[in-house]
Amino acid sequence: MAKGRISVWHRRPWLRWVAGGLLVALVVAAVLVDLGLRRAEPFLRARLVEQLEDRFHARVELDSFHVSLVKGLWAEGKGLRIWPPAQVEGVAVPVGKGEPLISLDEFRFRAPLHFEQGKPIRISVAELKGLHIDLPPRSHFEHLSAVGTGEPRGMMAGLVSFEVDTMQITGAVLVMETSKQGKLPLDFQIAHLKLSQVVSGGAGHPQGEDRSAHPSEPKTLAGEPQLIMTPALNFEAELTNPRPKGTIHTTGTLGPLQGVDLGEIPIEGSYRFEDADLSSFTGIAGTLSSTGQYQGTLRDLRVDGKTETPNFRLTHFGNAMALNTSFHARVDGTNGDTWLEPVDATLGHSHFTATGQIVRVRGEVVEGAPQYIGHDIALTVNVDKGRIEDFMRLASRSDKVLITGDVTVKTTLHIPPGKEPVHERLKLNGWFSLDKALFTSEKIQEHIAELSLRGQGRPDELKTIDPASVLSHMESNFQLASGVITLPALDYTVPGAKIELKGTYTLEGGTLNFDGNAKMEAPVSKMVGGWKGLLLTPADPLFKKGGAGTQVAIHVKGTREAPEFGIDFEKLKLEKKPSGGSL
Repeated sequence: MAKGRISVWHRRPWLRWVAGGLLVALVVAAVLVDLGLRRAEPFLRARLVEQLEDRFHARVELDSFHVSLVKGLWAEGKGLRIWPPAQVEGVAVPVGKGEPLISLDEFRFRAPLHFEQGKPIRISVAELKGLHIDLPPRSHFEHLSAVGTGEPRGMMAGLVSFEVDTMQITGAVLVMETSKQGKLPLDFQIAHLKLSQVVSGGAGHPQGEDRSAHPSEPKTLAGEPQLIMTPALNFEAELTNPRPKGTIHTTGTLGPLQGVDLGEIPIEGSYRFEDADLSSFTGIAGTLSSTGQYQGTLRDLRVDGKTETPNFRLTHFGNAMALNTSFHARVDGTNGDTWLEPVDATLGHSHFTATGQIVRVRGEVVEGAPQYIGHDIALTVNVDKGRIEDFMRLASRSDKVLITGDVTVKTTLHIPPGKEPVHERLKLNGWFSLDKALFTSEKIQEHIAELSLRGQGRPDELKTIDPASVLSHMESNFQLASGVITLPALDYTVPGAKIELKGTYTLEGGTLNFDGNAKMEAPVSKMVGGWKGLLLTPADPLFKKGGAGTQVAIHVKGTREAPEFGIDFEKLKLEKKPSGGSL
């Protein structure tokens, strides 16, 4: 068989010339294609840079760009940088000055080998790695001049252009800066972002208004005439929220971009926030989950959502409570400022609402960098249906609370930033009403029952009454500062008695320090009862004061765990009556 083959080559030598020619032709073609691609690389790189400069109206740099023919046209670039548009009319940012608006470590894509002149090369998927976007504050864009008509530049403009169906982005960072005094930029770590499918219209626009029917047509905007408006995109993203730290999964619509300020990109979508660690805020802890929807722009987002924190607690005390909320909020994503409008919340069995704002604050500048010191929280809180034990348990190391009952509260709340525990920074100034109050200490509740029966002139029932059946009512203005609750004028009532107290309660340790007066309906003789009461009958007029049958001095001292309640009968000193008599 081998001889046969050899004889064929010998009989037909032209086959050897044909095979050799084909081999040489293939080698030459490969060399020519390679040379062609190498010659095309600068052209394609320049066209890519030119399109980006047209899109962002800014200086663009690209370190390298390579193409090859592997299953179609394969391209790869590295070191892409896009600088912010000039802040002063007609003046570009000098090379090497400032930070890029967008930087990209590397990108790659595949495209078909055939394309028609005058039509864009359609790329199905582009992969981007190491994307970093540094979004300047709004003030950066306020003085921008008109930046062109959006018409392509250069002789190559009509030859090559690109359209991308889907972008897969990994390892991205979004930094949102602010020009506000005392505010730090926000830093979002984006693990994965997918942009796809050009859609008609855009986020945040009225229904029925097709803002992307002609995405390349120049648009005229106030202060920014004839800027290019990009098409809107669908997106899917997974990112790490900076504070509280947790993973956000979100989908929605982004765009169209009108002008050059990325902070004004319309955006709408839904999100799922998982395993957010609240311990990133000093003094609180718990694992938060949240779902919701948002709409607006990066600088002005309207967010509606719900949160669940089954183990919310103040770290200094340790008791965990279930905290669930639904909220409507306005968020400036460039600096993190949040306005709550309002929050509807449930803590344990207590319902309350809150409105106000939460803003980030920085401290001194160290080595040219501002130091982050926390959030400043200023809220107005309305507890319309609460249980006092829920709030006291949250601010106690012990699961046993001092008192139970229905509570209503209206107060302002302020938590300035700082390293101290939350309960030491927390400031309250408001009013509360506590109804159907029952002390958990049997000792105190027995004294309350005794006070009530003596006030009604029924001391003989002391041994038969159930102390837990005597419920109290109290109300007062209050202030909380440095972990101490101050009650300047507490009105406390039980059947048969009204008590006026003033004093303080310390959250740390539960120290009680109250003094005041108890006004009884019954005269002192009926209060004491028995033969001792008969002996005190002549003294009844001396104890009467302000319309009360009897007025006595009382005190509440000690601690939450070991309270001391006193009715000072023996030490009572009455003011002198006009006749000069005294006791």
